[in-house]
Amino acid sequence: MATFHGMKMPFNKEPKWLFGTMEKYLNQVLRIKFTGESRIKQLHKFLNYNLPLELENLRSLLESTPSPVVFCHNDCQEGNVLLLEGRENSEKQKLMLIDFEYSSYNYRGFDIGNHFCEWMYNYSYEKYPFFTANILKYPTRKQQLHFISSYLTTFQNDFENLSSEEKSAIEEDVLLEVNRFALASHFFWGLWSIVQAKISAIEFGYMVCSEAALIFSWGNVVTHGSAWKQQWLLLAEVTCSLRP
Repeated sequence: MATFHGMKMPFNKEPKWLFGTMEKYLNQVLRIKFTGESRIKQLHKFLNYNLPLELENLRSLLESTPSPVVFCHNDCQEGNVLLLEGRENSEKQKLMLIDFEYSSYNYRGFDIGNHFCEWMYNYSYEKYPFFTANILKYPTRKQQLHFISSYLTTFQNDFENLSSEEKSAIEEDVLLEVNRFALASHFFWGLWSIVQAKISAIEFGYMVCSEAALIFSWGNVVTHGSAWKQQWLLLAEVTCSLRP
């Protein structure tokens, strides 16, 4: 991922993709009309959470979260990371990213946070809704720091020359950065799933997926009223040390 983030692409480098796309999805969600009773109820449930306000609160949180703008994949989930045949034990490149539909210049925290979120999902489940989600599969603090340390070794040229204390301080900053942006990942794909439930012909539990994503984003806030901005911030910080 660090190598991917280091690519220089001939695209607009302003980080407009994340909130621009969420605003587009939100506008579509607010206009969607379902016919099935169960989907109508699910949509009304989501709309009762005042999604526009939630998006603005998320924007406010992330605007206060420093994160470098890099060329991001934006959908680094298990199906888009291939292990190259014959290179399983190689020290050279053995992984390949595919599916660049969502790639753009974006905040680094989103790409890493989104990848961490995808640890919770299994898309090989053969029965409806054709996926499973388990919050306990979210990487532990130790796993996150291992990923971040490896990432920074490649991404930041002088990282290995820093003292242990300096490395640790940077790693802790990145840890908070990516876990705050992980909240945006949940919200992004929650909106996306509602749109897909309307337009996609693929047999998949999109509304179930949306509910899972939004619940992961809000934590217990969905059942405890509107004072959730602080909850989001707390969730991001607690997630950093959720498990050892």
